[in-house]
Amino acid sequence: MLMKPRCLIVDDEPDISELLSITIEKMGIKTDCSGTLEDAKFRLSRNRYDLCLTDMRLPDGNGLDLMKHINLHYSGLPIAVITAFGSSDNAVSALKAGAFDYLNKPISLQQLRPIVASAIKPHQYGEQKERQLPLIGKSEPINQVRHFIHLISQNDTHTLITGEPGTGKELAARLIHFNSARRERNFIKLNCASISDKNAETQFLGNLKSVENSRKKMKIGFLEQASHGTLFLEQIDKLPINAQGLLHEALQKNKENIRVIASTHHDLTNMIDEGFFNRDLHYQLNLLSLHMPALRNMHEDIPLIVQHLLTKITAPTEDAPMLSACALSKLKSCHFESNVSELENILEKAVATHHPSIIKAEHLLIKEKSLPLTDTNLDTSDMPLPDYLEHVERQAILKALNKTQQNKTAAAKLLGVSFRTLRYRLSKLGLSKRT
Repeated sequence: MLMKPRCLIVDDEPDISELLSITIEKMGIKTDCSGTLEDAKFRLSRNRYDLCLTDMRLPDGNGLDLMKHINLHYSGLPIAVITAFGSSDNAVSALKAGAFDYLNKPISLQQLRPIVASAIKPHQYGEQKERQLPLIGKSEPINQVRHFIHLISQNDTHTLITGEPGTGKELAARLIHFNSARRERNFIKLNCASISDKNAETQFLGNLKSVENSRKKMKIGFLEQASHGTLFLEQIDKLPINAQGLLHEALQKNKENIRVIASTHHDLTNMIDEGFFNRDLHYQLNLLSLHMPALRNMHEDIPLIVQHLLTKITAPTEDAPMLSACALSKLKSCHFESNVSELENILEKAVATHHPSIIKAEHLLIKEKSLPLTDTNLDTSDMPLPDYLEHVERQAILKALNKTQQNKTAAAKLLGVSFRTLRYRLSKLGLSKRT
């Protein structure tokens, strides 16, 4: 089912707002009207829009202020500005700031309709929006991901997405949101690496701050921006421990009625044991979980993923190049520590450097990577018994860590020891920094 697109009109003149609203709604587009900059920001935090039309002059700011806010928090939202007749400087400033077009007052409806149509067409809801977020592949691991995304989307519980860097955790989060009952509301992304103990309360909850002439200005927190929608917390493991407690308390109250989807490539259970992650927050976020598979575990999907990435890299200016059999074989043999992100980087370099119609193996600038090395060639025949036993223990631990992709908890189970014992042995053998 396709949802109606939505337009935000920002103008303090009621007659102009009404004219714009009537005209745009006749085109099958829902509209909301704001008369101030702050009200516009509030509406943006509550609803998801496909277009914003804003006057350059507002009682509490100007159109450029609103554009900066949108570009920072709602990247990709098309903006058209309304300027006074003959104000060419304002129009130029708006275009430089990222507006895709402008309207002069008095507004011509013949000029308005094509501008709205051109902005809305590529920004529809529903199935069209979801097609812009492809989950490429036919392998069993990726089919399982599709299945779990479908199940999780039908639920409304906080979710934790795990997986190595570059496995598509944000893509999965967006698919969950766009397939859920919250699809018409905001999807707000926040990288937790940008949060400190000092700014956590302001970032999550917002605050009032003094501005010129003793007026007060509200900074809207990320929780309110995601009201009735989805807040995606990227790299949740980077959130400081005190900020984790603040988030836990806020989610317990959940005044804003939000769904949180968090992502990490770390083992949070290890971090809990080591005192770096809040156990209660982990319980909140891990009620539903999804693990994104590593690219090396779905080599059969590499040809499809490669062709998709090449099309993305070269479109719309040129046709996507093909990949030779040798080049494809070389890619299939890669370990891909950064997964699809690393594959995309390799292909971008090949296209930028050689501009080939066919990408050959020699075009792929791949640095050979290997798993953590073990000392298999070490001569142990003349070793003292304590050194020999230490060598055997080192090999066993490294082998277990390799098998479990550096998951210490799983490695400890594989070795038949407790996590604390493994951590102690890693420290004693000088392996802590390597792992």
